[in-house]
Amino acid sequence: MIVGIDHFVLTVASLEATCAFYQRVLGFERIDTAGRPTALVFGNQKINVHEVRRTFEPKAKSPTPGSGDFCLITDRPLDEVRAHIEANGVVVELGPVERVGARGPMLSVYFRDPDDNLVEVSDYRS
Repeated sequence: MIVGIDHFVLTVASLEATCAFYQRVLGFERIDTAGRPTALVFGNQKINVHEVRRTFEPKAKSPTPGSGDFCLITDRPLDEVRAHIEANGVVVELGPVERVGARGPMLSVYFRDPDDNLVEVSDYRS
């Protein structure tokens, strides 16, 4: 019945800081449309960004900055991704480490965004 994820929402302390981080560190494209949440687009998915106290309806019952924990998939070698993350002044907390994702074995690195959301970037091994 369900075949994928279209988008998810992050509630953040600062829209500008969060968007700048994801644009710089992961190459996401920012899209601002009047009357809609700001979107960070990558591939054929997106993250909608709600600034705390400026959320859109409907929303989670208790939206809180820093409560996100999610995994993104890369098509680049993980060592290259890790080097890029670190070159942008972001501390990699863990990895590369072996994990099992929705499609099987993968290698992952973990770091935090400006709100301390845990971001996992993974590479499925062939």
